[in-house]
Amino acid sequence: MDEEKILTEEPEEPVPEEAAAEAESALNEALNEEEAPAPELTEREKRRAARKAEKEHRNLVSPKKKNQWKAWLYLLPALAILAVFTVWPIINTVRISFLEDYNFLTQKGGEVSFAVNFNNFSNVVHYRGFLTCMGNTMLLTVITVPVSTMLALLIAVGLNSIKWLKKVFQTIFFLPYVTNAIAIGMVFKAMFEIIGPVNSPNSVGIINTIIKAFGGNAVNWVNEGSSYWANMAVLMFFIVWNALPFKILVLLGGLQNVNKQYYDAAKVDGTSRFRVFWRITVPLLSPMIAYVVITGFIGGFKEYTSIIGIFDESLMGPPGSIGKPLNTMVGYIYGTINNNQGRASAAALILFAVIFVVTMINLYVSKKKVHY
Repeated sequence: MDEEKILTEEPEEPVPEEAAAEAESALNEALNEEEAPAPELTEREKRRAARKAEKEHRNLVSPKKKNQWKAWLYLLPALAILAVFTVWPIINTVRISFLEDYNFLTQKGGEVSFAVNFNNFSNVVHYRGFLTCMGNTMLLTVITVPVSTMLALLIAVGLNSIKWLKKVFQTIFFLPYVTNAIAIGMVFKAMFEIIGPVNSPNSVGIINTIIKAFGGNAVNWVNEGSSYWANMAVLMFFIVWNALPFKILVLLGGLQNVNKQYYDAAKVDGTSRFRVFWRITVPLLSPMIAYVVITGFIGGFKEYTSIIGIFDESLMGPPGSIGKPLNTMVGYIYGTINNNQGRASAAALILFAVIFVVTMINLYVSKKKVHY
């Protein structure tokens, strides 16, 4: 059967040589066209292509640029207020600080010129109470900032760990932050003040009553004849108490963002609470701690309201005191600005320089100790 099939099939016709040659040449031409490089563009065509690409890119980015003028329009009122009430006063303070014995009212009275020199800075530094003002400012800042930060951290950890009445306690601790500092100072004065004759055994205040209840002796905290360190103790207690709410709020917010897996792993390993606090909580909260410390130092160097809230503004100390024993740099600035704006401006710049140096030191230390 196979042989018959082979015999019955018609043999294929041979391909002519000319047709084969034509097909081969057509194939080679097609391959050459595919492999041939694209023709080079002229300079004009290149510029046209570049402009087209730039236009397409502009069309992609233009929606953002079109909306920028709206953003600047919304920011314009805030920028105007900032320029008028912040930027210009800073520039004017620098200018006035170099004008000797500058007085705004004297300048308005007629054509008056003021000498440009460094005498205002020299007068501030050689002022007899300058060291007292700077010493009080440094003492209040160096003691109250670390104490308030540590207490705020412990309270924040405690608030974060409780479940019942958490919101209530958070509200209670935050209330002093929205309360007027002068009003709180008057309350503190009433608490520490002795009611009645100072030397009478029956004349005691709220704090002295508590001290006597525990077997102690009454202390003259803020009345006439009270000691410097008793006054400073009241001030520090008030400043620490007044600084706690903001720091607790910041640290508590940081604690709530800490990954709970770290604490779960420490619990599985049986790590003690102190070690968890020192090795996990503090490092993870270090950015927040650095923030409250830096802002605390800046606020501490500007301390003034706590003193006038507890003590008399004109005396800057207890009744009968001489020489403003509790005065600070900001208190000196406020006391001088009515009589000599140039000297007050120089004192403000000196205080700014001190705050700037301390802030730079804090930022340098935070780079070494803060874990992000």
